[in-house]
Amino acid sequence: MKESEAMARGDQVTHVDVIVVGAGISGIGAAYHLSDQCPDRSFLVLEEQQSFGGTWITHKYPGIRSDSDLYTFGYRFKPWVGNPIATAEEILHYMGEVITENGLAAHIRYRHRILAADWSSTDNLWTLDVERLDTGERLTFTAGFLWMCQGYYRHSKGYTPEWPGMAEFQGRIVHPQTWPDDLALKGKRVVCIGSGATAATLIPNIAGDCAHVTLLQRSPTFFIPGRNINELVETLKVLQIDESWIHEIARRAVLHQLSELNRRSFEEPETLRHELLEGVRAFLPEDQVQRHFNPRYRPWQQRIAFIPDGDLLAAIRDGKASVVTDEIDRFTHGGIRLKSGEELPADVIITATGFDLCMMGDIAFAVDGAPVDWSKTVNYRGMMFTGVPNLAWVMGYFRASWTLRVDLLGDFVCRLLNHMHEIGAERVEVRLRPEDADMELRDWIDPENFNPGYLMRGMHLMPRRGDKPEWMHNQDYWREAAEIPAIDLDGAEFAYGGGSDYGLSSRSRNRTVA
Repeated sequence: MKESEAMARGDQVTHVDVIVVGAGISGIGAAYHLSDQCPDRSFLVLEEQQSFGGTWITHKYPGIRSDSDLYTFGYRFKPWVGNPIATAEEILHYMGEVITENGLAAHIRYRHRILAADWSSTDNLWTLDVERLDTGERLTFTAGFLWMCQGYYRHSKGYTPEWPGMAEFQGRIVHPQTWPDDLALKGKRVVCIGSGATAATLIPNIAGDCAHVTLLQRSPTFFIPGRNINELVETLKVLQIDESWIHEIARRAVLHQLSELNRRSFEEPETLRHELLEGVRAFLPEDQVQRHFNPRYRPWQQRIAFIPDGDLLAAIRDGKASVVTDEIDRFTHGGIRLKSGEELPADVIITATGFDLCMMGDIAFAVDGAPVDWSKTVNYRGMMFTGVPNLAWVMGYFRASWTLRVDLLGDFVCRLLNHMHEIGAERVEVRLRPEDADMELRDWIDPENFNPGYLMRGMHLMPRRGDKPEWMHNQDYWREAAEIPAIDLDGAEFAYGGGSDYGLSSRSRNRTVA
């Protein structure tokens, strides 16, 4: 629906300069950067859920925690003062402090689901058709710029494969993303399918209640066990160093360690493999290490989860949990039959089998009346799209903390908005340059670089990438930390247009400015 159609039928249209989509870790970061770097710009954050937090309120399974350190997962502008690996409750508290300390609550609208977003090149304006979930009302919002911070997976349900015999199973099948409040596991035999960060978190947190829990994996995963403490931080605390200094020093130290890990995963993968397996050997015998914890892929081709105090491995060592590496033949009345012929009895089966990739939050996008097919666009540095004006997208890092890119893109988007204001532009679009005319277009990411299941399943939904740095998300924070701040906003890839006044809030008499 266009803005003019909404106004013609008498709807009140709420207008702001920028709409941020999503109030998770990305959206709250975007809101902070707008308030800090673009204080003259009006903005709103629209969130479908009942509160802020995104991932950290969607997932309610036992023990949910971060799988990367909070010195880099936390924002650069607010010190993290807890343990490196944090619970969902701790992360939500931290995000709540960011909102309170920076007066962001007034900008957030909860229970607002965006159904459609239409761009008009005549008006240089996005019009959003929004459902208010708590009242059922249909609302219209307009904005000069959209900042997509909605995440990369569908929050309403996780991914569960279809296996033969699932309907025959007499127990309960649960996906961690929709963990039921009434699930009782005490004394139950549990099989958890999957070996990613979710399973590694969940299993040690239920092992004490279950009769037994089995981790069933098709293939092994790399893990890093270690103490949930940063020795450098503890030393700096003893020296009574200011918290903001500690945060910055710890952040830089962790980033250096991650940089080395990233480099070695490409340059000396087998040496790194040996070192990663040494951490597992501290808990388990060699036969178990080789069979269940030695992946077929190169380190960092999939995310490596940190296991605080090695709790998953300790549960296996102590006999509270076990691990089986095999493929599922079918579900049975009383459990799972494996292709090896082994039967795993179960009262509850947990499918920790990943996410359901969701491109742009299932919102119906259109540009000048033509539906947007994201797979037909080319992605500029993993944040903008050819053919789609005035829109930025946050897609974080797979081998480093997501929030590192939130801060980088926060600087870029605010710099872009301020540049548009300075030159009197209302519209910006990225376009292939003449030198890109014969550029080969490829899948959004090279599987040799990174290949988790959820991304491989949904690659057909993703935009295309080129073979030049400008037209790919290279997943290299250390490179982007230098490249993104140096982007020439007057470069040939940027096309600007529109009137001389970027502030659009004075346009319409039937529009309420938030």
